[in-house]
Amino acid sequence: MTLLLILGGIVIVGAVVLIIVGIRAPNTEDVLQKRLAEFSTFEGNINLEEIELAQPFTERIIYPLARKMGEFAARLTPQNALTSSTRKLELAGNPGRMDSSMLLVLQFGGAALFGGLMVLLFTVAKTNWPWGRIVLITGVLTVLGFYFPQMWLQSKINKRQKEVRKGMPDALDLLTICVEAGLGFDAAMHKVSEKWNNELSLAFGRVIREIQLGKLRREAMRDMADRIGISEMTSFVAAVIQSEQLGVSMAKVLRIQSDQMRVKRRQMAEEEAHKVPIKMLIPMGLLIFPSLMIVLLTPAALKLFHSALGGMFK
Repeated sequence: MTLLLILGGIVIVGAVVLIIVGIRAPNTEDVLQKRLAEFSTFEGNINLEEIELAQPFTERIIYPLARKMGEFAARLTPQNALTSSTRKLELAGNPGRMDSSMLLVLQFGGAALFGGLMVLLFTVAKTNWPWGRIVLITGVLTVLGFYFPQMWLQSKINKRQKEVRKGMPDALDLLTICVEAGLGFDAAMHKVSEKWNNELSLAFGRVIREIQLGKLRREAMRDMADRIGISEMTSFVAAVIQSEQLGVSMAKVLRIQSDQMRVKRRQMAEEEAHKVPIKMLIPMGLLIFPSLMIVLLTPAALKLFHSALGGMFK
């Protein structure tokens, strides 16, 4: 029993460390500028070993170790699974600057955490359940822990795509105003990326940086549509590329696209509003109606119990 407790504690601690490292908040500051600033603070003879030792413990030990474990697990994982994980990370906006190997570490860490917790619980609780039931429950929760990072990643994808859909009509309005005022399309996208701070503005900013590095505009915009993965963005990019190739007025195309996006956003809002009565049935049936029945019928039941008729139930 002591050995099982020790092994369970080690597994849980290791899984928690890997999960915390994997879902850490993305570092928005420039790493290169940070290292240069630290380099400039050293006086006298500069020792690279001292600079490395000045880094946090997680950056020096835990994070590289987790990445090595993920790379080892990636060698044993089919290529299709790695490609699918990479695609999902792109659609989610690369949360925490993870890659497919780190996602594998999170999955195995989640499985170890859920499974280790159940082993520790059954060991401490000393239940009289048969071994088959214990193994079944532990296995189900281990599988749930393995797929929990995938579910978290899918929620990130849905949230990002919903935010992009919500912001596209306003962004296209601003693009239309800028183009009609005489700015080029690249300068208009740069204005959108400067004015706002959301997923759509970040996508436009990345397109501008890729164009500045030499990529063609149509290729950069197609890559942006692939990274977001919604039909509205795909149709917008196709309309912009077609207007550029055919020489159609960009302002007119943007105004038409803006009107269409606004109609789609209103239709999506109406669809969500129509789903509300159906979604309310579950909490009403499980929570509100039983509470109302208790509040309304308890006084009548007490009076019936204390009346002459209540003697029949004694």
